[in-house]
Amino acid sequence: MSNPFEQMDGTYLVLINDEGQYSLWPAFAVVPNGWSQVLGPKTREECAAYINENWVDLRPRSLYAEEEQVAGS
Repeated sequence: MSNPFEQMDGTYLVLINDEGQYSLWPAFAVVPNGWSQVLGPKTREECAAYINENWVDLRPRSLYAEEEQVAGS
């Protein structure tokens, strides 16, 4: 059986968590706790493009906030 997370012709969602991290998620799968849907259902290519355009800082939001606080001290 192939991995449903790697189906090129599948339908996907883009999810985001409270830390600002994104996930490419198969549309048939239940969205896990702690994640919210921000796009989809769309093609894998459309979802990947959305993630690439919007997830420009890969640091978790809490780390970014901590670094900002230290820099402001």
